[in-house]
Amino acid sequence: MVNNLLGIYGTTWRERTKPEITIMFVYTLTFLIIVKVFWIFFIAHPRRKPIAESLLQWNSVEFETEAAKRKMVATAMRSFREWDEHPQGKALAGVPPVSLRKIGDAPKRPITDGQRPLEGFRVLDLTRVLAGPICGRTLAAHGADVLLITSPKLPTLPFLDTDTSRGKRTTQLDLTEKRDRDVLSSLVKDADVLLQAYRPGGMAAKGFGVEEVIRAKPGVVYANLNAYGWDGPWSDRRGFDSLVQTATGFNIAEAEAFAAYKGDSPDGTLSPKPLPMQALDHAAGYLLATGIQAALARTITEGGSWEVRVSLASVGQWVRSLGQLEPATAFGAGSPLPPVTLPPHPEISRILAQYEQTGERMGAMGEAKKVISAVRHAAVLERTPVREGGAPVVLNADNPTWLPRQ
Repeated sequence: MVNNLLGIYGTTWRERTKPEITIMFVYTLTFLIIVKVFWIFFIAHPRRKPIAESLLQWNSVEFETEAAKRKMVATAMRSFREWDEHPQGKALAGVPPVSLRKIGDAPKRPITDGQRPLEGFRVLDLTRVLAGPICGRTLAAHGADVLLITSPKLPTLPFLDTDTSRGKRTTQLDLTEKRDRDVLSSLVKDADVLLQAYRPGGMAAKGFGVEEVIRAKPGVVYANLNAYGWDGPWSDRRGFDSLVQTATGFNIAEAEAFAAYKGDSPDGTLSPKPLPMQALDHAAGYLLATGIQAALARTITEGGSWEVRVSLASVGQWVRSLGQLEPATAFGAGSPLPPVTLPPHPEISRILAQYEQTGERMGAMGEAKKVISAVRHAAVLERTPVREGGAPVVLNADNPTWLPRQ
């Protein structure tokens, strides 16, 4: 219910007036605050205490291990030093944030003309939430035909989905059904890139692992994103940005830096402090897009099928290698984030772009087109400008087919 309500003011109808939009925003925000207060005090809070008491009976590492055995996601909080001494930390030592490897033979790809670097390339985007979708959005901005495929059985994430699907086409397939697996198999045969970020082994279990895809389409680039890398005891563990931050030391490092800024003496009881954004996700998305473009270049210069690998933990390792700001700069001298306001703060409005709703099924859905405002792409290229202007808004806006190659 809350997700649907968030969608009300995540996009706006073109024909609405500003007062109507403001009234809707205030009304919806007020309602959401009431819902949140009710949830905290009457539902979540009474349940939180017994859960916390139960968790305190566990050793954190033992709980983490037991959760992993049950295919759940949980992690003990570690310092940088503790992570470096952990077997998975040692397995990742020296691993770059993005890597390419040739996984099959294929003829060299011919060079084609286009106004943008990736024009004519077809990308299957099987990702969710942030890192993978950001990668696909970046490829679309540089001209690729990106078809985002999600499952109708998974929950939508309206704010994130609307933003990260800009420039893509979207469709839905249920890969538990043979008919939809056959549709995806047909799409794979004409794809240039398959981008996936589901749990380790998830795509292979449906028949779309690396080996199956390169056999169906020699010369393809298979881009893989996971949490903890491909070697070491955690290579098959599930995870996401916040958990990887906790496991690898960022939460303690941030807490220690904040304590130093306030002049507190760390005494071993610091509350964990996350990074102010999902930095690993965002960095991983752009690094994955960089790796895919490098791999496509290899298919032109060398030929072959290629795999691109990025893990959140290796990205975190790279981010950590860049060093830390002095606490006084990070928490005191730095400019604060602009406030969330309507209309947007001038700092935000200067970098916004307008995106009109797109989709082959728009007419069938019988809805008026929506127009959204979003922060424009960071890339500013003089001769091959990024593609702006379209967003599917919903996850089933298009048919599961490719556009004609340009």
